[in-house]
Amino acid sequence: MIDTNEIMQRLGYVPNEMQCEMMARGAQSEGLVLLSPTGSGKTLAYLLPLLQGLDLMQQGIQAIVVVPTRELAVQAEEMLGAMKVGVKAMSVYGGRPAMDEHRKMREVRPQVIFGTPGRLLDHLSKENILPHGVKTLVIDEYDKCLEMGFRQEVGRLMQEMAGAVRMWMTSATRMSDFDEFVSGQRVATGSRKRQFAIVDHLGEDSAVTNRIEVKYVPSPEKDKLTTMLKLVSALQGQQAILFVAHRESAERVGDALKREGFASVVYHGGMEQEHRERALYKLRNQSVNIMVATDIAARGLDIPEVRHIIHYHLPMDEATFTHRSGRTARWDASGYAYLIVGPQEQLPEYVGEVAEMNVDDVSIRPSMPEMVTLYIGRGKKEKLSKMDVLGFLCKKGKLTNSDVGRIDVAAHYSLVAVKRECVKPLLRQVAGEKIKGMKTIIEVSGR
Repeated sequence: MIDTNEIMQRLGYVPNEMQCEMMARGAQSEGLVLLSPTGSGKTLAYLLPLLQGLDLMQQGIQAIVVVPTRELAVQAEEMLGAMKVGVKAMSVYGGRPAMDEHRKMREVRPQVIFGTPGRLLDHLSKENILPHGVKTLVIDEYDKCLEMGFRQEVGRLMQEMAGAVRMWMTSATRMSDFDEFVSGQRVATGSRKRQFAIVDHLGEDSAVTNRIEVKYVPSPEKDKLTTMLKLVSALQGQQAILFVAHRESAERVGDALKREGFASVVYHGGMEQEHRERALYKLRNQSVNIMVATDIAARGLDIPEVRHIIHYHLPMDEATFTHRSGRTARWDASGYAYLIVGPQEQLPEYVGEVAEMNVDDVSIRPSMPEMVTLYIGRGKKEKLSKMDVLGFLCKKGKLTNSDVGRIDVAAHYSLVAVKRECVKPLLRQVAGEKIKGMKTIIEVSGR
């Protein structure tokens, strides 16, 4: 039996009321809809009861979690891995060959799969995933899945998994046509229609909102770049996500930050998957201070170190404001949200009365982060592990464990965070050295 208390101690969390209710009701309910504010810990809320329904001695896929984005799939898989309960899991999503994923499935033999709707259906159609063994189906952020045009795909997945003992859905907002959507699916349990109980904690939205201090920053110019640069200077190197409306704006704002010497990355749907993953890695390992992003980053991303959210372009509606701002104040932490308001703009009514923050007298001055990301041109396909990377850096590079941060090993490359002051001497020490007998490139990651 998996010990939930031991998992929470390992993660360093105390379960909140919503998570306790999901644990109590999850195993007994054939259908559950969890409604809870952004930042309240919904991923952990469904993972804990999901684990209770697994048979660790049984091979094969027992649970499938449907998510709207590849980042959410990877993030949920990482959280399950951090629980260290011995469950075999993997994520599947578009942007990489399905054949490679199938090969990994045969190697890993996962018991839990996290995936985007289209890629899951692809594997089901090829019989790489067999639905008959699936006991639990979770549709995470179901409103976002349907919003992003996955309505048909999610409906088909619900039909394919109609035999699942448990079917759960999560959302940070109420969907007006949920009943209509569910009633249109053949999600029968035997001859009975599956009943969905509601676990509604959206009334606690104010608890999350109260942990976010909102300010508006007046920009004297329609082009807000100078005001933005002064604002991020005022944050003195604390991590921030800066939201813009368009991909082109993300690139433009990102270029402006780089010209001024700020450690920043850009994140939007037009980027290649690998570059998006590297951008998130750098924010998570604290080798950049600022991520400029479109609203693709407004859902699902959970980076507890982010204290500040900047609305460079004003949110299109209250829901967007809530989801963007919810990237800070995760769990019980506090955070800040700033709206940059141009001379021809008005503060949205739904924001209410908020304090002004004037940055006219702030000098534009970048603060450099503690860590730097290094790129190593070898990965899992070359049998390289995190311990191999750490051992190499300590033995050949003369580093200590405390000099090295997060290590991620991908298929054909690895990324590692190293303290900034160690980078130059480290690169001199390892020049020409082999890692596990292999020559490779070791350099500061350019992306």
